[in-house]
Amino acid sequence: MDILGATLRVCVDDLETAVPFYERLAGGTALRFERGGVQVAAVGCFLLMSGPKEQLEVLRKVAATIAVDDVDTAHQVLSDLGAHIVAGPVASPAGRNLIAMHPDGMVYEYVDRRQ
Repeated sequence: MDILGATLRVCVDDLETAVPFYERLAGGTALRFERGGVQVAAVGCFLLMSGPKEQLEVLRKVAATIAVDDVDTAHQVLSDLGAHIVAGPVASPAGRNLIAMHPDGMVYEYVDRRQ
């Protein structure tokens, strides 16, 4: 499994206010989408999320999003290392993903960028 990079997950109260700041900070334009009632803007290494409090509480439990070359390979490696696969692999707007809890209790999202 190759780790290609990581995305920092940021829950914000007002996505429209936050996006211009992060676009200038990261030097790019946000890719926006909605998933399960949560509005998302991906810009640079930041994944901004805004939505209902209950859903954001769940999202805050995921420490970071880790880009990998292949989610199926990540699933196998993580399982072999004793991680608990919480959800997935499933399709998402950014690629296929899964949520895994590492043996130390940290929770991460793994996503590939396959089209």
